[in-house]
Amino acid sequence: MPEPATTYPALAARLLALAPSCGPVRLVAVDGPSGAGKSTFAGRLAEVLAGAPVVRSDDFRVPWDADPMTWWDPLERTVLAPLGAGRPAVLRRFHWHTETYGPPEEIPPAPVLLVEGVGAAWAGSPAAYRVWIEAPRELRRARVLDRDGPAFADAWDGWSVRESAHFAADATRRRADLRLDGTGLAHRLRPCR
Repeated sequence: MPEPATTYPALAARLLALAPSCGPVRLVAVDGPSGAGKSTFAGRLAEVLAGAPVVRSDDFRVPWDADPMTWWDPLERTVLAPLGAGRPAVLRRFHWHTETYGPPEEIPPAPVLLVEGVGAAWAGSPAAYRVWIEAPRELRRARVLDRDGPAFADAWDGWSVRESAHFAADATRRRADLRLDGTGLAHRLRPCR
C-alpha cells in the first residue's frame, strides 16, 4: 500500500535510510505520465537531498513516435551499470531543441540517484523506491504544449496513447511506494486517491 502524504524533508530522510539498490546507490524512480510534474518533483527533492544527481528520460534521444522505454537501454549502459559497479557514470545529456549532446558529465555513486521519466519505475528498474505522479490529462497536455509549443499537440497525443499502454501493461502505478497528485507539488506532498 502506498505511503500517506509527507514533506520533502521527511521523504528525503526515509530515502536515505533505505538499503542501496544499484551498487552503493539508492535509485529513486520518479514515474508517471508526461506533464504530470515529475521534473518539478525530482528537482525539488534533489535540492532537499543536498544536490542528489537527477537523470531524466529527456537526457536521452527519444523521438515523439518512439516506444516510451527507448531511453532505458542507454540509461542502463551509461549510468546504471557503472554506478552498480561502484564507479562514476559519464553521461552526455541530449538537448532536444538543438538535437545535440552536451559535454561529458560525471555522475558520482551518490547516496541517492533520482531517475525521472516515463518508465523510470517499470518492473525491471533497480529502484529502491518508486514514486508515481499523476495529474488530469488536460492539465498535463497544457503543460507539455506550454513547454514544447503547440506544434507538438498531435505528437503528444500519440505519445500519450503509447505511455498509457506501457503503464497498463507494466502495472507501474500499482507498484509505486508513493503516489502523488501532481497538480501542485508545493511544500507538502499530496497523495493520489
